[in-house]
Amino acid sequence: MSDAHTPEGMELTLRTLAMPADTNAAGDIFGGWVMSQMDLAAAIRANERCNGRTVTIAANEIVFKKPVKVGDTLCVYTAIDRVGRTSMVIRIEVWARRCYSALRDHVTEARFTMVAVDEDGNPREVGPAPEHV
Repeated sequence: MSDAHTPEGMELTLRTLAMPADTNAAGDIFGGWVMSQMDLAAAIRANERCNGRTVTIAANEIVFKKPVKVGDTLCVYTAIDRVGRTSMVIRIEVWARRCYSALRDHVTEARFTMVAVDEDGNPREVGPAPEHV
């Protein structure tokens, strides 16, 4: 996939394939599986931003726009919307590249709030952004 498909101001953080084991009773990909991919992407982006461990404290404004099908490639894009003292808000867009096709659909979006934590799981300061992020 080229950068031309990346939503403005976002970066491709996670890509994975939707498999039959991830379906719901209707045969579509289970929304909980999509949410778990979003949570993974939020953690990757937040951990890189604060150069350490983070935990999810909220998943807000989750909107399922279109179903994901078996064989679709799920592309999870992230952007850091806000950084506070110990937390940050990660905006997420999920796009599906449809199976055996170049067609892409915006399927889900949300905002995840992540908190930087120390080795004991206590909140810690996010700190300045690393140079590579």
